Amino acid sequence: MPGTAGPPAAAGLVADTLPASAAAEACTVTYAVQSQWPGGFQGNVSITNLGSPMTSWTLAFDFPTTGQRVTQGWSGTWSQTGTRVTVTNASWNGSLGTGATTWTGFIGAFSGTNPVPTGFSVNGHACNGPVTTTPPTTPPTTPPTTPPTTPPTTPPTSPLPGGAAPALRVSGNKIRTATNAQYRLLGVNRSSGEYACVQGKGQWDFGPVDQASVDAMKTWKIRALRIPLNEDCWLGLSGTPSGATYQQGVRDYVNLLVANGINPILDLHWTRGEYTGNISACADVAATCQKPMPSMQYTPQFWTSVANAFKGNNAVVFDLFNEPYPDASNNWSDMPAAWRCLRDGGTCTGITYEVAGMQDLVDAVRATGATNVLLVAGLTWTNDLSQWLAYKPNDPLNNIVASWHSYNFNACVTSSCWDSQIGTVAAQVPVHAGEIGQDTCAHDYIDQVMSWLDTKRLGYTAWTWNPWGICGSSGNVLIEDYAGTPTQTYGEGFKAHLLAVSS
Repeated sequence: MPGTAGPPAAAGLVADTLPASAAAEACTVTYAVQSQWPGGFQGNVSITNLGSPMTSWTLAFDFPTTGQRVTQGWSGTWSQTGTRVTVTNASWNGSLGTGATTWTGFIGAFSGTNPVPTGFSVNGHACNGPVTTTPPTTPPTTPPTTPPTTPPTTPPTSPLPGGAAPALRVSGNKIRTATNAQYRLLGVNRSSGEYACVQGKGQWDFGPVDQASVDAMKTWKIRALRIPLNEDCWLGLSGTPSGATYQQGVRDYVNLLVANGINPILDLHWTRGEYTGNISACADVAATCQKPMPSMQYTPQFWTSVANAFKGNNAVVFDLFNEPYPDASNNWSDMPAAWRCLRDGGTCTGITYEVAGMQDLVDAVRATGATNVLLVAGLTWTNDLSQWLAYKPNDPLNNIVASWHSYNFNACVTSSCWDSQIGTVAAQVPVHAGEIGQDTCAHDYIDQVMSWLDTKRLGYTAWTWNPWGICGSSGNVLIEDYAGTPTQTYGEGFKAHLLAVSS
């Protein structure tokens, strides 16, 4: 939001025609336990084909104990007999060229211990390729002030219809699921991960990130939650908590949301870099406010780390940079230069640090092997998409969504502007309205925005799921409390609309 300060063991993948001897060296598989709670866990498997191109695959493995079992799965057809588990590709991920990667995942149950599976094979051929294993992790309970250290007493329960949040991908100008169904990211923002750690307010501004708080979101039919993050706190440069503790807090929340059917959108909101130019939000080099562009010094490092943490889980979406404004930093004197700055980075007028462009960030994510959907912003705090298509960064996976923000106080606030700017982009790539809102605590403006987006079958996440107590007089606050009580007018209006379109 403009100006917001915030109150797997190894196995392989080979062509059916390869002999077993070749199969053993033509593939890699990564098995990871994304999250674990008493008696249950979420597992992900990414599969890379190092052999000849193939059109279909069946992956098999063995659980070491009789107490382990798959209860539901996605991105493939799962079955289990005794301790033997098999998964056959879905319609959209069976064809894999040499070097291509896909993934599949499941929710499992266990009694006693939960050891890593063994005996991985693909299409009946055992594979002795490189082994990468991520050990089980245990998500903590929700802390009032600092990241917790104890596991939850119960696993995530009562997921939205369809169970865990779907893996997502871009196809043409639509976001689709593993079953090839079009999917709209409909939900809200949960601010605090960007500011609390640098303002002495813990990680989530003392707000809950437990099952009860997620259940409250589900009463609104929320199926996407945009989570603003702080670069310094993730990288351990400053803030409390920071580094590994902050990262684990994000992982735990993401895992809880995914298990409950809610797609997390990880948004890089506050970044490092000294900026004192036009419309400066702060003079601090630390990540204590919104900067006009990410820095080459730290932001590719941030996205390399985040992508490594969540690759293999394509239910998670990456929003590369919240609201760029390099056009403001050069006083709107050279818009082509501002668009080049957005895409290519480097030296940008009015910005003293070396800028990381959106291409740098796309490259950083893809270099890790992560295949997650990426949101890429426009100019003018992400309200201007007029030249977005001309300056779209290259993604070898073509898995990019245009990010758009719309508030009543922005420049592009009419249906004619939306038709000419946003509609033109949406005809070629998906568009997601990462932030919508209005500073009057009414809902007349967002009603217009949502109606327009509904006609285009585009998603939106409203600002903000935080009980800041300020909506009585002004702006963008959806709830009175974390039990999900809507604020009068603005919150009530958005909730009613979301329930209507979700049903």
